[in-house]
Amino acid sequence: MDSTTTQTGEGLRERKKLATKQALALAAVQLSVQRGLENVRVEDITDAVNVSRRTFTNYFASKEAAIASVSADRFARAAQALRDRPATEPVADSLAEVFAAQHQAAAQLDSERMAPIRMLMASPALQGEVLKTMVAAEAPLAEVIAERTGADPADLAPQVLAAAVIAAVQTATAFWGTGNGSLPDLIRQAVRQVAEHPASTSTSPDSTSR
Repeated sequence: MDSTTTQTGEGLRERKKLATKQALALAAVQLSVQRGLENVRVEDITDAVNVSRRTFTNYFASKEAAIASVSADRFARAAQALRDRPATEPVADSLAEVFAAQHQAAAQLDSERMAPIRMLMASPALQGEVLKTMVAAEAPLAEVIAERTGADPADLAPQVLAAAVIAAVQTATAFWGTGNGSLPDLIRQAVRQVAEHPASTSTSPDSTSR
């Protein structure tokens, strides 16, 4: 078997793994919205996707982790989307547009469909898993912010900005969930509020101590 065939086979396996992971996450969300999180077992999720419990545990530690992975995937895509924005675009505008675009689909949900989702997100266990995804998303986003602004990735500023932007997105989403305004517009507003100062203005810890 030549290297091209091997690479093709590996690529197919990775796509199948990703498809399975996404199917499990989607089933976890749909079943929890329909029945309530407390009424959904891991077995219900695996039955919906027609895979074994062992397959589920290869990807997720719990049903809450499966649901939270939807947010994790969105944040992971945000870092790449930011890297793909025009280099001449102000970083605050790029961040605002990237996250607004990612939440455009959610903005189409009406109040009737939002109600069970709000109840789902009220679960303390799920909130804890979502918080983990937010923390995990900070480093890759900070790396791209540093690239865009010419900052050192090890500096404080790009890391603070990444954390602030992610928190702003979550806050805007929660605010929208109570029936306020347009989700993309709220995200643009919230992100710009915390992204007005570029990370390139950062100083190193040594310079601040002098």
